[in-house]
Amino acid sequence: MLKLEIVTPEKKVFDDDVESVTVPTASGEAGIFPNHAPLVSALKPGILSYAQKGGAEKMAVSGGFIEVSANKVSVLADSAETFDEVDVDAARSEREAAEKALAAAATSPIEENAQLQQKLDAANARITLAGGAK
Repeated sequence: MLKLEIVTPEKKVFDDDVESVTVPTASGEAGIFPNHAPLVSALKPGILSYAQKGGAEKMAVSGGFIEVSANKVSVLADSAETFDEVDVDAARSEREAAEKALAAAATSPIEENAQLQQKLDAANARITLAGGAK
């Protein structure tokens, strides 16, 4: 078993034992199982999922870091929302605003667009989690 702790600046979102965790990292999706090698990585916006005896759960996360050490997974996320917490209309509005801002900044250096792209990715993750992808 793994000890999974998910924390945002506002609250502790989750703290329990799980069988496995899948997280969106800067270098791709990472599957974490018991006895995983130590790991520290940046999170990218996306869907974090974890398996417990009762089934699997998912949440939308954006930004932050993950640390894996001694069967403990610590996720420090800028935001983390469960299915019930996602406001699909707000996420769609955020996605539209990010798409417009990216289109307007199309000629800017990629470094300047990275934050806009993260906002777009976070909105898309929230919409996907809520099942409202269009």
